[in-house]
Amino acid sequence: MKARQIPILLSAAAGLPLVSAGTVLWSGVFNESYTVEDFDKWSWSNQIPPYQWYIHGSGATDTYLGVSADFKNPNSTLADEAQGVRITIDDTSSWNGQTMMRSELIPQITSGTDLGSGVRYYHFSLSASEENFPTSEFEHQVAFFESHFTELKYGGSASDLTWYAGGTAQWSTALEAGVWYNFAYGIDFDSSTVALYASTGGEDLELVVDAVSASTSTNSADWHVGQLRLDQSAPGTGGAEDWFWSGVYVEEGDVTLAV
Repeated sequence: MKARQIPILLSAAAGLPLVSAGTVLWSGVFNESYTVEDFDKWSWSNQIPPYQWYIHGSGATDTYLGVSADFKNPNSTLADEAQGVRITIDDTSSWNGQTMMRSELIPQITSGTDLGSGVRYYHFSLSASEENFPTSEFEHQVAFFESHFTELKYGGSASDLTWYAGGTAQWSTALEAGVWYNFAYGIDFDSSTVALYASTGGEDLELVVDAVSASTSTNSADWHVGQLRLDQSAPGTGGAEDWFWSGVYVEEGDVTLAV
């Protein structure tokens, strides 16, 4: 199902205040002091917010991640967002010997944080540039949960950037270089439904797909902020791709429509 196209939020620690209509439960936005080296401070024995960083290839962290003011949505109204993040996959991005290429950040929550019950809004913005533009040859899975009950896909049979819920394509738009695509997954974990809010640039989010059924579940630490490329037919031949992420956070209460 291809719905109408629409011309269309990253801190050094969780829990910092954001411009938000709801209550922010986890923040993945970056302030001005965050650096690439800070990602490597996280480990299984030192689980510090905001992100877990272990799903990636064999190269140095700065091969796959970059943090800069140039990488955020310039229209962001988030008070604490000074920088965005570049998440790169290339032909070295095999994790644990897999034939798929992966570079993914996962929320590191603090004790008592619950991102998987009631109604939660998972916010993020995405962009790509002409340089290292994502290949459409292979399928990409983007901003997905471990069970893939909702996600974006691009490439392969999904020539556009396509939102899936419950395993079915629900909405799509062309992926164009230089455009910022803003999203919020409106997930009702108790009712097992997901809705999609979307916009581009600095436009407020709009509800583009009302709640659809899906097997909603998360342990609050299995949302993959990044991308997975299915290279199985020709492993390690897709080349380097840069995806830029901004405005990543999770809230409850009233959904924030401003980016």
